[in-house]
Amino acid sequence: MYKILLKIAQVGIITEPPPAPDQALRLQAAKLNDEVLRQLGRALAIRHVDAGSCNGCELEIHAVNNPYYNLEGLGIKFVASPRHADLLLVTGPVSRNMEEALRRTYAATPEPKLVVAVGDCGCDGGIFGESYASRGRVANVLPVDVAVPGCPPTPAAIMQAILTAVSAVRR
Repeated sequence: MYKILLKIAQVGIITEPPPAPDQALRLQAAKLNDEVLRQLGRALAIRHVDAGSCNGCELEIHAVNNPYYNLEGLGIKFVASPRHADLLLVTGPVSRNMEEALRRTYAATPEPKLVVAVGDCGCDGGIFGESYASRGRVANVLPVDVAVPGCPPTPAAIMQAILTAVSAVRR
């Protein structure tokens, strides 16, 4: 323990520099806010459903709410009940135990309902695929509007997928 404390005292605190402001992200955020208000006329409510993931995608979804991306500042909020949601954000391969719960969540979501499958597991089953314990990708259980590949996808990609899904409401 003494050696570790001595090393800390010698080296000091090492941190990364903060990321530089990204103008493209600011434009994407403004476009997302404008599109949500144009399509829905109100704030977008998202219900996140973990259908059996490893929690990598959940960490990136939580990052979407941090001060850097600030999804909540755009009027987009996460809700606890599917009855209040406009969009379902589904992560992970759908396990057999979560299949019925996912179908009920989808049924409880009012129209127009949107579904975004997040991560490689949600898009194509990922490393889990289809087996006795897994139904595989989300599209095997629900109609998916937008799929976000990546293991895990970046918060910017998740925001872009939400924008794409909301833009699809018009079509």
